[in-house]
Amino acid sequence: MSVRRLLAVTAATLLGAVALAAPAAAHASVRPVAAGVYDITLGRVGAATGALVGLAGVVVAVLALVRPADLRGSATAATRATVAMVAGLISTALGALVAATADGGPGTGNGLGGAYVAMVVGLVGTGLGRLALRRFRRAG
Repeated sequence: MSVRRLLAVTAATLLGAVALAAPAAAHASVRPVAAGVYDITLGRVGAATGALVGLAGVVVAVLALVRPADLRGSATAATRATVAMVAGLISTALGALVAATADGGPGTGNGLGGAYVAMVVGLVGTGLGRLALRRFRRAG
């Protein structure tokens, strides 16, 4: 390898390293700013969606426990329990995703508090759905 080629490769490597390191250094110096009270952020939307899906799962699970079959016979307890378990798992996964990607702590507008609520409500919906499914399988 010639000296000329070695110098060219070294210069290109250093230039590439500086070009790639500059945006990372600039990003590290920027501190995340807390969102306003009434601002709608992506984290808040994701956490609220997860909490609502989990709440729907809890309602469906309670209906499966209280009324094993609909008056018209359209939805059995097994179907309701399965829907509740799936909704609870989706809620838990969405809450975990929002919690894992949140930049700041609670109160920064990243939806971290709502993510915790979504995970808890999702776990409750999954547990109640599992209980209803066990009860249905034992009875039938």
